[in-house]
Amino acid sequence: QVQLADSGGGLVQSGGSLTLSCVASGRITFIEDMAWHRQTPGKQRELVAKITRGGDAVYDDSVKGRFTISRDNARNTVWLQMNGLEPADTAVYYCFATDSTRFDTRGYWGQGTQVTVSS
Repeated sequence: QVQLADSGGGLVQSGGSLTLSCVASGRITFIEDMAWHRQTPGKQRELVAKITRGGDAVYDDSVKGRFTISRDNARNTVWLQMNGLEPADTAVYYCFATDSTRFDTRGYWGQGTQVTVSS
């Protein structure tokens, strides 16, 4: 079993910045993709950014140019640097990672960290 511990959320004014962190631990075999999703009440969880083990990143259009995802494979850690935050970015942010064994690939979620952006 793999555990993801995400952190770094908080309250920030519009235009401000935050950096989220997520560390994977436990019975890790091979962490492949790592990602950040977010969810607001009554809405489905949506992908914010994803990064492959090789460092290729994709972003939702709403955060392009403002957010940057990065990772350290040796430390099984992924970050999300968020600049130019807007009230629309208010959500619970969840870390996600896939771990591959010889037999299958499984996805794991962090517990979530609240980001609140005031206008």
